[in-house]
Amino acid sequence: MTENERREILKAGKPEVDLAGEPSLGSIVGDEEVEAAVRTIRGSMNPEVGFRTGGSEGEPFEAELAEFFGTAHAVTVNSAGAGLDLAMRALNLEPGDEVICPSINFKAAPMAIVGHGGTWVPCEVDPRTLQADPADVERRITPRTRAILPVHMNGLSAPMDELLAIARRHPHPKHGPLKVIGDAARACGGGYKGARIGKHGWMTVFSFQTQKNMTTLGEGGAITTDDPEAADTLRKLRFFGGHDGWGSSCLMTNVQAAVGRVQLRRLDAMVNARRRIAAERSRMLAEAAELTLPYEPPDCRHSFYLYTILVPKAWAGDGRDRLCAMLREDYRVNTVIANPPVHSTVPFLRAHVGDVHLPVSEEVGARLFCPPIHPAMSDHDNRYICAAILDAAARLRDELGA
Repeated sequence: MTENERREILKAGKPEVDLAGEPSLGSIVGDEEVEAAVRTIRGSMNPEVGFRTGGSEGEPFEAELAEFFGTAHAVTVNSAGAGLDLAMRALNLEPGDEVICPSINFKAAPMAIVGHGGTWVPCEVDPRTLQADPADVERRITPRTRAILPVHMNGLSAPMDELLAIARRHPHPKHGPLKVIGDAARACGGGYKGARIGKHGWMTVFSFQTQKNMTTLGEGGAITTDDPEAADTLRKLRFFGGHDGWGSSCLMTNVQAAVGRVQLRRLDAMVNARRRIAAERSRMLAEAAELTLPYEPPDCRHSFYLYTILVPKAWAGDGRDRLCAMLREDYRVNTVIANPPVHSTVPFLRAHVGDVHLPVSEEVGARLFCPPIHPAMSDHDNRYICAAILDAAARLRDELGA
């Protein structure tokens, strides 16, 4: 995009839709979802039927999810947060057991570790991908390590084969090979080495919350696994433990499942739309040498839940914040910082880990920002966002003399 093109785009007008950096509805919902919800509500009005997940909608949804992800089992839940809780509960963590998980993250995964009696061991990320750095993960393994919990951050797969190899090389003295549990809350529809994200690892947790790549009426989630014993445990835990012990209520309703079945059929098209927008964006922003754009390894299929940009190191912190303020105030382009390292920014987790220093994560957290992306975004809005970023970056460069 030339400077003249940028000026013309900005002059032509602001975005058609004022999107948040992380839009409140991340998928496309239409009449088919409405009809599925209404049909299921009507079918649930019989006192003998009700809104339970099992039956005409819930069980087929689980089967369709398992087929989509290529796994033997998919267990639906009422949120990814609940799914992470159940995954940690299924580990049967004992006092002192450690789970390694990145700090460039949303707080849900570390909180699930701590909430179920584990010790969260924060690890570094690869600044190019924002995924858990296998070398750093391996350095942090001790005889107390029970699991590795990588996050498929912002839609890109973690390096699962490398993490699984590490898990095999360092078995727990009592429980054997470490469990690798994927947090794919932001990565539904992404791919890794010819398979779907969700196929690799002991379990993978997905979110169908309102902002995610697909939704089940605002909340919901699923856990995929090829382990039949794990699937059985999850199904018991999600409804008061069955007859075997503790559990809670984490069920999805049949109306949510009905809408989820429609959304699942749309998912590939919605991810393809995100990828097209991201590719065009990367082409238009390529001239901004100071900005580091998202990287997609050749063996991955990024779902671009978020489009993550890094400012140069010289702009970290105040410079990045100034750029985001300029975009918001002068161009009406909102951004989100997703996510700063939670070991130092979430008081509850900071108290848990103590004085931990993660230099890579702290630097990346001060440099990253995410402008809006959505599968229904118009080409005009995408061009405008790019022009605004280029213009604001040029202005900031002049301000900072760099």
